[in-house]
Amino acid sequence: MSNIIRRNRILALVGAAIIAVPLATPIILGNNAAFAASSPPAAAVSGIIAPAGSFASIVAADKPAVVTITTTMKAEAAASDETSPFGENSPFNEQFRQFFGQNGIPMPHEAPRQRQSERAEALGSGFIISPDGYIVTNNHVIDKALDIKVTLDDGTELPAKLIGADPKSDLAVVKIETKKPLATVTWGDSDTLQLGDQILAIGNPFGIGTTVTAGIVSARGRDLHSGPYDDFIQIDAPINHGNSGGPLVDHDGHVVGINTAIYSPNGGSVGVGFAIPSDQARQVVAKLMKDGSINHGFIGVQIQPVTADIADAIGLGKAEGALVAGVNGNTPAAKAGVEPGDVITALGGKPISSPRDLSRMVADLAPGSQEELTVWRQGTPKDLRLTIGENSEDQQQASADEGKSGPAAHKIPTIGVGLADVTAEVRQALNLPAKEKGAVIASVAPGKPAADAGLQEGDIIISVNQHAVNSANEAKTAVADAGKAGRKAVLLLIQRGDNQSFVTVPFSIG
Repeated sequence: MSNIIRRNRILALVGAAIIAVPLATPIILGNNAAFAASSPPAAAVSGIIAPAGSFASIVAADKPAVVTITTTMKAEAAASDETSPFGENSPFNEQFRQFFGQNGIPMPHEAPRQRQSERAEALGSGFIISPDGYIVTNNHVIDKALDIKVTLDDGTELPAKLIGADPKSDLAVVKIETKKPLATVTWGDSDTLQLGDQILAIGNPFGIGTTVTAGIVSARGRDLHSGPYDDFIQIDAPINHGNSGGPLVDHDGHVVGINTAIYSPNGGSVGVGFAIPSDQARQVVAKLMKDGSINHGFIGVQIQPVTADIADAIGLGKAEGALVAGVNGNTPAAKAGVEPGDVITALGGKPISSPRDLSRMVADLAPGSQEELTVWRQGTPKDLRLTIGENSEDQQQASADEGKSGPAAHKIPTIGVGLADVTAEVRQALNLPAKEKGAVIASVAPGKPAADAGLQEGDIIISVNQHAVNSANEAKTAVADAGKAGRKAVLLLIQRGDNQSFVTVPFSIG
């Protein structure tokens, strides 16, 4: 898989790089048989205690259940992954771009790979969870594969069948058929992991053969903006290309994570790796083994965090919940009566602390199920009845500035903008819909709160403190009322181009 390079830093999947090969040339894997001689297959056991300073007993129990996964794909599919570790069409792609963008890191293109044939092969890792051959790995390891081959720890090569895959969680299950029971590893409890706990990563980096590395848990709950399930375990155990899909095990030899991505200046490990928690993966894997796929829930809202300023502006006691910036038409949220400006505080009776909480809870719900949604609207809580939809691929969630804006303009001295009505001329100039209402920002005073908040000329104010405004005068009055009510800030719903978002603008002091 390719890397994303930005200011000498890389965030990449740890699946081995795709290699173009002639049709008659096989990939040469590491000699795993040498390891098998000293570690005969054995089922993982609970409560393994290694000698002081040694992980030998854990490795002896778990290593026979770790496999190498080789996939064959069209060269065109391999080439399409040039600039993204998750592949051009993967839902993770843009999210990882956003992760780097938030750190101000530019992203140049990687040099194209040389194509030598119509076929390409790639390597990854996996681990066996049942004696009859079910194997867990990452979705990006088997994505776009024409065929899948599994190499066991003793060197045995077997064809594998894809049982199910879920791109949103980046997990997949494949199965092999053998005449004898296979060595397995046991799921552990990732929720019990603490910072500083020792862990082992097992996999096949660069295709050299099964390798074990040790480290500690560096951080929990890492959000890489890759989807609704972002809750990565950060580790410092070295993992590299080819480790993708391999197990992260604890001091008992139980699987507490699936190694997935690295953050690096050169494509190799620098001690910043990421693993999917086992408690999350175990549920997804069970669904994939049962149904072959997962239908994620969908409600159809654009959400953003509730900051302290926003909470104060709308009278919410705590900066918690998910602020609805927009509601897509003809979606479950729209049908339930959710409105822009609502703060979703609970779903199914469970509190929502952040947008990530809401995204994860919705994704886990079955389409068609009915849930109670609690929102904070205009100073009071309100309960709505919501029917969960299906998340298919096509449903992707004051100053004294005078302002020279003509006779229709108004001044709002408390935040630093000049406003004008949305006239026919304004609609034409800004290419707005014929029914667009609100107040257009005609001028923004430099150095004032509105400018500091990022407001721009041409932005349309649609609502003020969750109340729709149809004219510049209504917007001016609503802002003034907020100031008189003692608010420290005013919450504006801004339309800029095709996007809507809430912006909190504090009032000037004095």
